[in-house]
Amino acid sequence: MFTGIVETRSRILEIGKTSSGFGLRIDLAPLAGDGAWGTGHAGLGDSIAVSGPCLTVSSLEGSIAAFDVVAETASRTTIPDWRPGRLVNLERSVPAGGRMGGHFVTGHIDGRARVLAVRRVGEGLEIDFAIPAGCGQFVAEKGSVALDGTSLTVARLLNDSGFRVALVPHTLGATTLCDVKTGDEVNFEADILARYAARLMGVDHGLTEEKLRDAGFM
Repeated sequence: MFTGIVETRSRILEIGKTSSGFGLRIDLAPLAGDGAWGTGHAGLGDSIAVSGPCLTVSSLEGSIAAFDVVAETASRTTIPDWRPGRLVNLERSVPAGGRMGGHFVTGHIDGRARVLAVRRVGEGLEIDFAIPAGCGQFVAEKGSVALDGTSLTVARLLNDSGFRVALVPHTLGATTLCDVKTGDEVNFEADILARYAARLMGVDHGLTEEKLRDAGFM
């Protein structure tokens, strides 16, 4: 579990296709300081949110970590577009009893959200995104989303297929979202509470008055 409060950024050293998906190597040295969860960058088998997706450290040489990305993860994320030298957001998983600074983030990506517009507002930015297919019911005004692993509040729903977020200067300075431009895509994760609420309310199954009556609720 993560919070969506990005701890630091680092660059991809290597990335390439494998028989099962992709493999990448990242220097985790920026995590070695006194971060949100204490000292030490990471250990073998640890979970790291890498610009959104939850990835497991499969090998470690000093501070250089290797990650394996399965085909399912690659198909839902922007990872196939990543190249060496790209900056990525990093966050370690929250320890038991850790402080929840953002919202509950799983690192399980729902899809890719395309940037529709970017506007400078004072020292911050407003960015409009297209909602990934099938995720419209999970996005609510003033609700939470995670974009490239960053916890953000939906400032406004544009229509049934778009939403706006407002980024303050701190977020711009601490994450890779400062560099997005129209047409780019980011990793989108819906709020897990919204997912379960939609499931319980029958969104996935088309809850209707007739079905409620047939089940004896009316």
